[in-house]
Amino acid sequence: MRMIAVGDNVADCYLDQGLYYPGGNAVNVAVNCKRNGCEEVSYIGVFGNDKKSDHIMDSLDKEGISYRYSRRVYADSGSPGVKLVGNDRVFVRGAQDTAQHLLRLRLMPADLEYIAGHDVCHTSCYSSIERELPVIKEHCDISFDFSTRTDEDYLGQVCPHIKYAFFSGAELDSVQIEALIKTCHRLGTEIVGITKGSEGALFSKNGVLYKQGVTPAEVVDTMGAGDSFIAGFLVSYLKKGVMEEALQSGANSAAYTCTFYGGFGYPKPIGE
Repeated sequence: MRMIAVGDNVADCYLDQGLYYPGGNAVNVAVNCKRNGCEEVSYIGVFGNDKKSDHIMDSLDKEGISYRYSRRVYADSGSPGVKLVGNDRVFVRGAQDTAQHLLRLRLMPADLEYIAGHDVCHTSCYSSIERELPVIKEHCDISFDFSTRTDEDYLGQVCPHIKYAFFSGAELDSVQIEALIKTCHRLGTEIVGITKGSEGALFSKNGVLYKQGVTPAEVVDTMGAGDSFIAGFLVSYLKKGVMEEALQSGANSAAYTCTFYGGFGYPKPIGE
């Protein structure tokens, strides 16, 4: 099984610790797919030319994830500030002139040929790659994390091109969730997953509903738990095609990620 993630990378700055951790939805999903047993994982993104980007790339090297088709620009890495509220992490708006803001990925034929060698391509609403989705779909199934974006215009732009849709839906009620699932299926998405924090997750495969509870854990930090759920689900589903097993794998992966700081570890002092 081969998986590729395309999109954002950031250095999450834990202001209360004076540390930063490599992260970003696409990077987190890539690393956690590898940790969940995916044989080959790749990443394409835009790196800055600062020490934070060096550290993100070094962490990917240590995890055995290739990023050779990525770009590097003369700019700082995205570095959102993060504060601890209970065990949850709340983002503080960071600089808006970073590598992620200055340059959007434009996929070339060589990129697409490379992507075609993978079983699934994961990306998200944070990656500014919506215009590339139609051509990616021609080469590979797409997994997409919408986070909390549920407006119909955006769903209409993305859902016709993707196979897997993931949402953070802790603030949604049952009526809103039912409507969201129906809309995504109507637009062409086969599998729709909505994580609901401590309430677990609700998934639908072509209208058939599946519920998943939370795997108990000693929670230290919830950063990246949703990304880890996506990774655990995708790896299991692509290997076996069994929804129940994939959902349990996702819940187990998310629980494990909650037991340490950062999306997947590798802390470094801010300023180094």
